[in-house]
Amino acid sequence: MTTLEIEQIPVLKDNFIYLARDSGSGAVAVIDPAEAAPVLERAKALGWRITHILNTHHHPDHTGGNLEIKAATGCKIIGSSYDPERIPGIDIQVKDDDTVEVGQSKAKVFFVPGHTRGHIAYWFADANTLFIGDTIFSIGCGRLFEGTAQQMWDNMVRLRALPPETKIYCAHEYTESNLRFAVTIDPANTALRKREAEVKALRTAGKYSVPFLMGDERAANPFMRADAAELAAAVNMTGRTPVDVFAEIRKRKDTF
Repeated sequence: MTTLEIEQIPVLKDNFIYLARDSGSGAVAVIDPAEAAPVLERAKALGWRITHILNTHHHPDHTGGNLEIKAATGCKIIGSSYDPERIPGIDIQVKDDDTVEVGQSKAKVFFVPGHTRGHIAYWFADANTLFIGDTIFSIGCGRLFEGTAQQMWDNMVRLRALPPETKIYCAHEYTESNLRFAVTIDPANTALRKREAEVKALRTAGKYSVPFLMGDERAANPFMRADAAELAAAVNMTGRTPVDVFAEIRKRKDTF
């Protein structure tokens, strides 16, 4: 059975780039390369041959290394069919429910607009792995730069239905700041307090808070809990729709 080996590369201030290697074929995908040099250096050190780039969205801190990596390796760049003109060097356009193959490993594409109009994610079901870009962060979600609260809430509902053991690889280390906000609106949530303690221990030890598990997010992430009566009550929105609650907590987070 093939497996997916994942290397996490920290770059810039708080970004993560990922290398994902299919053990059966040796194919290697780069997910959201903000820069080229760290990726090429890590792949060379590992003896891995880059065959693909998977972009979740167009922002430069996710695509800045596309062209240089493609020139160095001849890899194929895969990105959103909903926003192809803003993905540098795109070769293959994919849409919701399409399948992306990295060697023998297969990912289902999710269309998750909100942060940008064309944002997508890649779910490798056999590896319990979700590359989510800037749609979900641990205890948070992406800002609504080009989409609506309705779109992002729909994303939360769809994604939280994935298996609880799904490992989520997002593109930024934002968990500590997300926790500082979340405990102000959901202070009685024991799952949130547990995550707060876990992240404090990880960061104190110099470790990352990413990846994290879908099951933990379902219980602790306020943006996934906008339909929870206790959260609505905590933000004085009892009786309002989940989209209303989501929009309110996103607004509060934007100015926190």
